[in-house]
Amino acid sequence: MVDEDPTAAGVLLTMRGIVKQFPGARALDGVDLEIRAGEVHCLLGQNGAGKSTLIKVLAGAHQPDEGEILLDGAPVRIGGPVQALRLGVATMYQELDVVDGLSVAENVFLGHELASGGFSQRRAATARTRSLLARLGHADLSPHREVGRLSAAGKQVVSMARALSHDARVIVMDEPSAVLDAEEVANLFRVVRDLTAQGVAVVYISHRLEEIRQIGDRITVLKDGRTVASGLPVATTSTDELIRLMTGRSVEYAIPRRPPVADDAATVLHVEGLALRGAFEGVSFDVRAGEVVGLAGLVGSGRSEILETVFGARRASAGTVSVDGTELRAGSVGAAVRAGIGLCPEERKSQGLLLDEPVYRNITLSTFARTATAGFLDEPAERRVADEQVQALDVRPADPGRAARTLSGGNQQKVLLARWLVHGCRVLLLDEPTRGVDVGARAEIYALVARLAASGVAVVVVSSEIEEVLGLADRVLVVSEGRVVHEGPASQIDEHRVLDLVMEGSAA
Repeated sequence: MVDEDPTAAGVLLTMRGIVKQFPGARALDGVDLEIRAGEVHCLLGQNGAGKSTLIKVLAGAHQPDEGEILLDGAPVRIGGPVQALRLGVATMYQELDVVDGLSVAENVFLGHELASGGFSQRRAATARTRSLLARLGHADLSPHREVGRLSAAGKQVVSMARALSHDARVIVMDEPSAVLDAEEVANLFRVVRDLTAQGVAVVYISHRLEEIRQIGDRITVLKDGRTVASGLPVATTSTDELIRLMTGRSVEYAIPRRPPVADDAATVLHVEGLALRGAFEGVSFDVRAGEVVGLAGLVGSGRSEILETVFGARRASAGTVSVDGTELRAGSVGAAVRAGIGLCPEERKSQGLLLDEPVYRNITLSTFARTATAGFLDEPAERRVADEQVQALDVRPADPGRAARTLSGGNQQKVLLARWLVHGCRVLLLDEPTRGVDVGARAEIYALVARLAASGVAVVVVSSEIEEVLGLADRVLVVSEGRVVHEGPASQIDEHRVLDLVMEGSAA
């Protein structure tokens, strides 16, 4: 259980009146944050609220224009990332900065290698790494293991060990559970509790409010670059109040209900005996017009690979995919797109978006022929098409010419969805559609999925949040170890049964 009254711990770090100005934007406008030793302090806010900028100030990556930072009550200047680490402040970003080609020990001491007389002390680094891993409850992880061979959870452990190697007193964790399954999240929470029991303060950033309930002590909420609530006790602050503070309005967090799919609805997507060597086998399912089918299972079960193979991004080793009765050529994204299949991939930044291209180009990417003139791209036409979607989906800021990388996660997801709306897809494949998305944008995405289904689009959704899959889907396929171990109505299964099926499938 999380200590419901962490007030006995003293204030370790304070940020007062932090201001950060960028050209044309005031990212932070007087933010206050107080962190106590031995607590998990949750930092909440919608995408674009200023969370990332604030932790970059704390990590020394940005210099504040105004305000002060106090450590143990004394003012400090964090001139850069190295200075932050020397002061005992370590940051674990959502995109972990580990080097796959190096060993665990080499990653732990990367940038501050143990040396004597100009020679590296590998034995000392190995021994120290073993000690740090044991402190994190992972004594079984070899310091010599190549990091590239570890799971996402294993890489997080390495990142935490690196933080502790600097004698960190404050560890900032930015969306640490984003790529973890339920068991790995439970282990992460155990590690966090062990760290706080040793007096380490953890700043925990997450869009998953249910996680905050499980791991947090106090909460600070940011909105539009300002602190709107500070030090709220997790135990006594309602979810409705947190959502109101983050968004400035009441947001229906529940997934909207939809009418049942018509009995005579036509089959749009037919998957028969699909297999991808080494990933999954024997996968068969249909999706009717207006139906949402969910794929539930643990990370690594084959869920994402199934979507990618249906889309043609991976070439199936067996089986067929058909749309409206027409079989598609295996391993051809072009054939899938022409047939009306759209994919919003799990890694939207690396797989879905051209980050340095403007929003309008990302939206029209699959429909250039419609906006081209005499074989040449027609930028004004692209902008007109994109602007309609930007307004309809409330993409913020509403600037089609803005580079996609400058948008928040939720708005990037809207851009991807807009691409397939423009395309007029018949089948929409959604892989982790709300990962890294705040509660306001999440509610909007849920409503959009419901609207697409109501218009007759066949939707397949993958999510690590089982509750989300069950809420969105009409029918659920449970995937374990690359096999479908259950198929049935979402209304007739719950989260516990899904986990039981996953475990049974893994043991089979």
